[in-house]
Amino acid sequence: MDHTRWLDDEEQRTWRAFLAAHRLVFDKVERRLQAGAGMPQAYYEILVRLSEAPGRTLRMSVLAESALASRSRVSHAVARMEEAGWIVRRSCPTDRRGQLAVLTDTGMGVLEAAAPDHVESVREAVFDGLTPAQQAALQEASEAIVTHLSDGAEWPVTGDSGPDGPGCPQAS
Repeated sequence: MDHTRWLDDEEQRTWRAFLAAHRLVFDKVERRLQAGAGMPQAYYEILVRLSEAPGRTLRMSVLAESALASRSRVSHAVARMEEAGWIVRRSCPTDRRGQLAVLTDTGMGVLEAAAPDHVESVREAVFDGLTPAQQAALQEASEAIVTHLSDGAEWPVTGDSGPDGPGCPQAS
């Protein structure tokens, strides 16, 4: 017996519209960020997460979780940004296995320089095409999907998920 819950016509239309919208928005924002700031969206996201963290510092595992990326992908990105002087890695003083990513003043300057154009590209790609009611519906639907798929995890991730609690990420 076939127990597949096939999409009906309306669900299929919604799914395809969602895919197309996601790809078009991501492509527009990514291309503009690459052209203007010379960095991919993944790097920008990491810089933003660190800029919002206490002491501009996060444990690498928390950074990966908050950016919805694998630890290896974030580690590779951080290594590249370390070479550019945007981030430094430090050992966690209370857990020799743990590493901290710290946003440098140079990295903060790069983020501050990139932010205005990035925000404008997001506004043009998403918000300029929606009414306030559509923006609210998009937020509600997006948050529902995140809650459904994140198994009730805190979102956005802000705390330390490591064994040492919140003290380690704030150490210098």
